[in-house]
Amino acid sequence: METDLHALLRSLRVWDPGVTDLRPFDPRTAPPTPLPLFTSWFADAVRAGQPEPHTMSLATVDEEGWPDVRIVMLHGADADGWSFATHDTSRKGRALRAHPCAALAFYWPVLGRQVRVRGPVTSAPSEESQADLHARSTGALAAALTGRQSEELSSLEELRQSSETAWTRARRNPTEPSPTWTLYRLHPESVEFFQGHPERQHVRLEYRRTEFGWSRGLLWP
Repeated sequence: METDLHALLRSLRVWDPGVTDLRPFDPRTAPPTPLPLFTSWFADAVRAGQPEPHTMSLATVDEEGWPDVRIVMLHGADADGWSFATHDTSRKGRALRAHPCAALAFYWPVLGRQVRVRGPVTSAPSEESQADLHARSTGALAAALTGRQSEELSSLEELRQSSETAWTRARRNPTEPSPTWTLYRLHPESVEFFQGHPERQHVRLEYRRTEFGWSRGLLWP
């Protein structure tokens, strides 16, 4: 039977009270800089059982000016910025080379929360990028050693053979380098925190970087 997409959409709801905890958020209590609030909200998402809270949408613009977005994993957030990694030869890597800026979006539906981050992006030195890779799992190293990310693939059999070879290399040498693997840091110019409200009075608090530090302001939902 053919699926009626629009009927399915009309049947869905967000923030079911049975699974979502819409907590009050008073922006007057927010810290003066965004990182402590992000760290607190991230910890809240973990404690609330949000699946994969460390995944995020990464938006870039490619060499021809086309926008693109995909889900990647957060590798860290500190005074230097929000970090993620990929091959510098991938679509993401090429886009960041052409336009070294990006946007991130986290969505934690168990709390009705979003966090959006925008700013310029820089790449870490090779030694730091490799250290980041080798601190991850054997599977992550195997995937990095498989390489050729975003290139055209002739068949799933070709992928299987390349992957098996990469897994063998990763197990034999857990510190084998992947030369194109690059750790990137997004240096935030703006960070927005969104807290959902059951009566649609959603709270949006935006931090903006200025020459004097961070400013804060509210946005209409």
